Amino acid sequence: MALGTIEWTVQLRFIVALALGFLVGLERESIRIDRKLIFGGVRTYPIISMFGFACAWLYQIGVAFMLPTGLLAIAALTGIAYVAKIRSDRFGSTSEVSALLTFIIGALAMLVDVWIAMAMGIVNTMLLSEKAILESYVERLSKVEFLAIVKFLLVTLIILPVLPNQEFTPFHINPTKVWQIVIIVSTLGFVGYFLEKKFGAKVGLWLSGIFGGIVSSTAVTLSVGRMARNNPARGSSALQAALLASSVTYLRMLVLIWFINGSFLPNLWYRFVILAAIGVILSLWMFRKELHTSESEMPELQNPFEVRPAIGFALLFIILSVVTGFVKTTVGDYGLLGLSAVIGLSDITPFILSVVQGSDGTMHVITSAIILALMSNTIAKAIYFGSLSPTTRKETALKFSIFAIAHVPFIIW
Repeated sequence: MALGTIEWTVQLRFIVALALGFLVGLERESIRIDRKLIFGGVRTYPIISMFGFACAWLYQIGVAFMLPTGLLAIAALTGIAYVAKIRSDRFGSTSEVSALLTFIIGALAMLVDVWIAMAMGIVNTMLLSEKAILESYVERLSKVEFLAIVKFLLVTLIILPVLPNQEFTPFHINPTKVWQIVIIVSTLGFVGYFLEKKFGAKVGLWLSGIFGGIVSSTAVTLSVGRMARNNPARGSSALQAALLASSVTYLRMLVLIWFINGSFLPNLWYRFVILAAIGVILSLWMFRKELHTSESEMPELQNPFEVRPAIGFALLFIILSVVTGFVKTTVGDYGLLGLSAVIGLSDITPFILSVVQGSDGTMHVITSAIILALMSNTIAKAIYFGSLSPTTRKETALKFSIFAIAHVPFIIW
């Protein structure tokens, strides 16, 4: 039976308050120092919760001063316990704060929707019981990762709400929608960045290529190309990583297009999946050559939640949206094909997303433009890698040529 269908009488609310207090008390009872309870246990916390419930009930029937008085009484009790703890050279205020929260949970069980009290009580118990796990996460969290999380909050919670949600210029530039696209791209890239940072040194170069491809396949290609130049013996493994990163690009773009404009998925998903599979097959072609090479030497990728790259992506997206709109207005839809071939030599993500986000042309032309941009980008990555890794130049030309030619049927079909 769903919570919304239950008639929450005073009796049922009392049982909820008592059960939540008992839940916290059970957890605190298991935490002992020299066989002494830190603050309270399986009896104290249910009593505190009932006290909160009783004060809230009295508040509802007109004895308004009981609720703040009860809270002050519990605060005084926990304050005395905290001072006694400090005098015995024990530090930390978790149990005392939990006692205050238990009083509030008991009051909420009477005054508001029961799910609020339940959620707070259960989360409180989880935070108390998972102390060791939470502390281990904090110990493994580097300052760089912490700053990345802070910058994510800046990008999403601070910048987004203040942007105007309306269209400007004849090209229909909406700052809110542009920044939403930045957040989506950065979030997906951050997943790859985090995976590469956490596991890149522990897994093979091929898996680092997959993780890095979620961030930027072009950046991975340049990174492994420099590695192949410095260590020619690892050229084939580096080429494999570059091909795998390029293969991941199609799946990454598929996810982004699904977020931005899902109407393109029926026309694109099988094309992207087939092209990604071709890239994986080409990379596995060389797998047996250097199976013993397992260590990763991937240079660190740029954190996609840096504010400057996010602003740069937004500006590039706006510029390409304007250029794309201008080309389609002056030259027509087929002028988009020429533009996509040129844009593919650089970062294709803002171009493809600008095309699908404001598409007003035929589905066939836009699909062909997207595939052409990806093919152009594949050729560019072959040139980048081949110029950096002379020892694998023939192999690079062969495999990337096959990869690029595989796009042609999807452009004309």
